[in-house]
Amino acid sequence: MNVMKAVVTGGAGFIGSNLVDFLIKQGLVVIVIDNLVAGKRERVNPAAQLVVADVRDQKAIAPAFIDADYVFHLAALPRVQYSIEHPVETHEVNVTGTMNVLLAAREAKVKRVVYSASSSAYGDSEVMPLREDLPAKPKSPYGLHKYVGELCCKMVTEVYHLPTVSLRYFNVYGPGQDPDGPYALVIGRFLKQRAAGESLMVTGDGEQTRDFTHVRDVVRANWLAATSVKVGHGEVINIGAGKNISINKLAAMIGGSTIHVPARLEPKHTLADITKAKKLLGWEPEIAFEQGLQELLK
Repeated sequence: MNVMKAVVTGGAGFIGSNLVDFLIKQGLVVIVIDNLVAGKRERVNPAAQLVVADVRDQKAIAPAFIDADYVFHLAALPRVQYSIEHPVETHEVNVTGTMNVLLAAREAKVKRVVYSASSSAYGDSEVMPLREDLPAKPKSPYGLHKYVGELCCKMVTEVYHLPTVSLRYFNVYGPGQDPDGPYALVIGRFLKQRAAGESLMVTGDGEQTRDFTHVRDVVRANWLAATSVKVGHGEVINIGAGKNISINKLAAMIGGSTIHVPARLEPKHTLADITKAKKLLGWEPEIAFEQGLQELLK
């Protein structure tokens, strides 16, 4: 019996390690490519093979793609503020690294590449919910990089006939999120501050809203994107809860006192239209935010 093989770049990170665990449970052979700058070795499932390499080095990563069926490309430098301060370094990882992964996958004749895109490509929009056909208006180098990655995927599909699909994640949270790391989303920070008995630090007026999506739902979307017969032509698909809440409400749900600090460069609101995900992937979120947050609070 032929066992399927998957390559997960960034598989030592928060979302990547959750995906690796899922793929191994599905019976796949999994190779993780991670330079361990943001990822952690201890997060990698012992049943997976870890290749310590940087996606900027195509020669180093290419051998891992041989005989792979699927490639899940999650490796990135995902911090918005870091991308503002280090635009060239983050461009090399997020754009050149993505092209290296796509060309290695093409050379290895993989069945499909699933690219982890970002809702940050939308920037600020007066139209809600956010639909995939809205113009991209990224507000940071990171948002731009992730959008360019989508364009790379579409181009590689059209020019080199490599099947690809891009998943635009909204705010991903869940077990294993790092309150100090590159995915230090507001939930992780709030939980850490509450555990330390500190006030929850709210940026701006706290009325900004976010569409929080549980990591297990995101993992399931990746698997459906890899295996669905309806995609593979460079599609861009939102993966979000389809509901949003304000940061003030989130702080109230976690509990404790709050302090407000100056607003930062970020979209005021995010809310995913998930019609396309339902239609093409048969996907919709299964974990309500209240349920997911209670898990983390426990």
